[in-house]
Amino acid sequence: MIRSWLRPSSRFAGDVVRWFRLGPPRPVRVTVLIPTFNWSSVLPYSIASVQDQTFGEFELLVVGDGCTDDSEQVVEHLAATDHRLRWLNLVHGTGHQAGPNNEGLRQSRGELIAYLGHDDLWFPRHLEGLVAGIDDGSTVAHSSVLMVNPGQAPFVFPPRGQTAGEWLPPCSIMIKADALREVGGWRFPSQTGTVDPETDLIRRLAEGFGPPTALPTVSAIKLPASYRRDVYRTRPCHEQARWLERIRAAPDHEAMVRDACAGPSEPTIDGDDPVARLAPMMAPSVRAADRQRVLRVYKGLENEPSQPLRQGQWR
Repeated sequence: MIRSWLRPSSRFAGDVVRWFRLGPPRPVRVTVLIPTFNWSSVLPYSIASVQDQTFGEFELLVVGDGCTDDSEQVVEHLAATDHRLRWLNLVHGTGHQAGPNNEGLRQSRGELIAYLGHDDLWFPRHLEGLVAGIDDGSTVAHSSVLMVNPGQAPFVFPPRGQTAGEWLPPCSIMIKADALREVGGWRFPSQTGTVDPETDLIRRLAEGFGPPTALPTVSAIKLPASYRRDVYRTRPCHEQARWLERIRAAPDHEAMVRDACAGPSEPTIDGDDPVARLAPMMAPSVRAADRQRVLRVYKGLENEPSQPLRQGQWR
């Protein structure tokens, strides 16, 4: 089954040799999943923010949604000096992070699952804080993020210690892997009606295991691709480079967040106001599949092939 829809990695032979020499891989506490598609320039920054974590008992799976660029080479280069890092790639793109996230869950060894968008970043104590939240008795824990939208001053979302509605940025969440498997993993926009797949997942987890625990910390930076026109055509990485440098240079990340929120608005792209432009599509009455189609056009993905898989195909 794996070979039927995963591209073979150049590291496969080496993995086999290690298996026979050292035995099967041992479980780890946390599996970090980075779903990605044809935007290799941002990967060194998101991966670096994982490698900078104070909590080191993790494996990092970068899962391509049928990537055809040099993402594999970028990840393999970084994995040569970090055994925790592994590249996977779906043979057929699914057009949504649900596909890579579900394959990552299937191949994960961690007790806990944490997500990071390929264009987002974590603060160094992100995993440490979420693991502590889970260890206090939660099935799902989340922090807040610093949301960075073009044309707006950065802001904290959701408000510290609160779960705003039911949509949470995936880069803020940690979930017990067994619970995630029990609810069936991620669903695609075509399966979730008017709610986004992120909201659908949190609802199903809350129904089975109780509401998520909100931590009173900001521990990630969210740079929404949905608000960056043609970003999958131009594939820039200057924002990720700038924010990672700022994270690493800051002696006090709480102060860094306060300064960012009090600072000027982020630059727009060609004077466009994407938040206002796309506001009608963010209305709760819009079907998730329709919203996804519009956002794919805006992000520059309308010419990319998309073959959504049925949920049963990843089990």
